[in-house]
Amino acid sequence: MLKYIIEGGNKLNGEVKISGSKNASLPILAASILNPNPVTFYNIPDIEDVNTTLKILKILGCKVVKKCGKITISCKKINRCEIPRDLMNKSRSTVILAGAIIGRLGQVTFSNPGGCNIGKRPIDLHLNAFRKMGITVVEGKSDIKCYALTKIHGTKIKLRFPSVGATENIILASVYSNGTTCIYNAAKEPEIVDLANCLNQMGANIKGAGTSRVIIRGVNKLHSCSYTVMPDRIETGTFLCMCVATNGRLHLKNTNAKNIVSIILKLREMGAKISIKNDEIYINANNMFNSTNIVTRPYPGFPTDMQPIFASLLTKANGKSKIEETIFENRFGFCDELKKMNANIIKDGNTIEITGVKNLKPCKVTCLDLRAGAALVLACLSTNGVSEIDNVEHILRGYEKFDEKLNSINANVKLIND
Repeated sequence: MLKYIIEGGNKLNGEVKISGSKNASLPILAASILNPNPVTFYNIPDIEDVNTTLKILKILGCKVVKKCGKITISCKKINRCEIPRDLMNKSRSTVILAGAIIGRLGQVTFSNPGGCNIGKRPIDLHLNAFRKMGITVVEGKSDIKCYALTKIHGTKIKLRFPSVGATENIILASVYSNGTTCIYNAAKEPEIVDLANCLNQMGANIKGAGTSRVIIRGVNKLHSCSYTVMPDRIETGTFLCMCVATNGRLHLKNTNAKNIVSIILKLREMGAKISIKNDEIYINANNMFNSTNIVTRPYPGFPTDMQPIFASLLTKANGKSKIEETIFENRFGFCDELKKMNANIIKDGNTIEITGVKNLKPCKVTCLDLRAGAALVLACLSTNGVSEIDNVEHILRGYEKFDEKLNSINANVKLIND
């Protein structure tokens, strides 16, 4: 088991280069399956979820070469259509591979995906969309088999909820379809735009990404391309919040403030001074910060992935805050860990009320999922004394060289293999 030993109380100060987006990299890597020609990707983060996806690609028959900050993938000889269960269980995003595999080979076998335990995350939206595209879906006790007896056909699909994963799976499955697929109530996240931009650069025909209506016109072939993945907006938000929590001053490089407007507005409301110049963000948080209220929403609303991190930050805010979680029904498990540190949090269904305290106390806590882990790191950094976080494997799934980046800006974090 990996753990962090954190000596808190230091103001974060200095420069941080934001890594490539986890949530954009995974569907973009899946997109390589569709292309029989080599594709090269830049700015892919070196994290466990990426490594899991690359392992699956190799098992499927793809050739993967990592060298000098780039990843080249050749899926010309892809020869398997089954996603291994043990790797499927490691990450929720592995389900995105299903759309790409069936789009390329006409069939796929997979199990329900794993990942963070933050509530029910059914894939019925994905499967129902496949059925509308003429794909036969057979749900067994242990796996799901999908196959297309004829070429996948274009159709109209209206999602009852703007699911990011379902939107991505439909796009991937319909790149080679016969005709036009139109997704209504599609997810608008920037990562959807990044996936569409990458596929279009390969020769796909996708319009409307980033809006509620995405149109995919089927093409007959794709060609080689090179593509640079967008910066990680959740990592950006995480470092901004950590800066506020420690009353620090940071310069974030290689990021995109346009993708985190809701986050920046909240931090400014709380008292942080933030300025933006091209792909750089400067934040000065040298003062006591105020409470605020948050409701999570699909993009461009406040992101659910930032909810635990803001909750941790607000435990030391001046006043009383309220957070309503509308995306996942089980995303407040981390609150019990924060309470061990003397946080004043009251849970009531899908809402928490947080009353800021002057000081948290250092102690031993356990990481329950990826973003909850980042929330605990923030709490420990803002606390005078030494704390310990167990089970940080969750954090390594989504944050590249997290301890190294933190230590470069005046934190004291040790990664221990216990």
